Amino acid sequence: MVNYPISVSLNSVSVKRRGKSVLGPLSLDFKVDGFNIVLGPNGAGKTTFLKVLHGVERVSYGTVKWSIPDAKARQSQAYVFQSPIMLRRSVRQNLAYPLQLVGMDKAEITTRVVEWAQKIGLQDVLDFPAPRLSGGEQQKLALGRALIRTPQVLFLDEPCANLDGRSTREIEELLKNATQAGTHIIMTTHDLGQARRLAGRILFFLNGTLHEQGNASEFFITPSTSAARAFLNGDIIE
Repeated sequence: MVNYPISVSLNSVSVKRRGKSVLGPLSLDFKVDGFNIVLGPNGAGKTTFLKVLHGVERVSYGTVKWSIPDAKARQSQAYVFQSPIMLRRSVRQNLAYPLQLVGMDKAEITTRVVEWAQKIGLQDVLDFPAPRLSGGEQQKLALGRALIRTPQVLFLDEPCANLDGRSTREIEELLKNATQAGTHIIMTTHDLGQARRLAGRILFFLNGTLHEQGNASEFFITPSTSAARAFLNGDIIE
């Protein structure tokens, strides 16, 4: 896969639920490149932001425009939810499913499934029912199922929430390998240590608005807003 950035433009985007604003108004020209971490306290609008970018959240106002046609943008993206969704099938069938949807040749599907089962460490349970895997194994399977199509953009919502250290380390390694292979990642996390380890760029949300953004190393050393400084200090912010 060619590793080149694409961009997305949000113009006065707002999302409201039951009359309450959960995101926006937000205007942003965003080059999606490398590893992007979305930070902020609970209720800041992080997950809604990801869903808006991926087109699975209806916006109340405004527009979202990718630098490539919308249909192509959707086809080149993948999304992994915080709680992985397993098809009630085997690990093998879960990995094969997205390739079947795009009409890939059966022999190629077989090859890719075995290859990705090895990458995610599930080669010994290929015929095991996916819903019976552990939480960490299910998350790795969800990632493998998303990455097996080599998406250009991968959205991740708290992929390591409630996982132990070993599972978190394995998933982070998968994500690093994915970015090296050319997939650009936009991911939410509450884990500041994880953000420091992975992020190239930080987008910091507060009360449904983008409060600060920039290079990760600069953000963690010299955040430009008092809210970001308080968040990094572990203070409660509203």
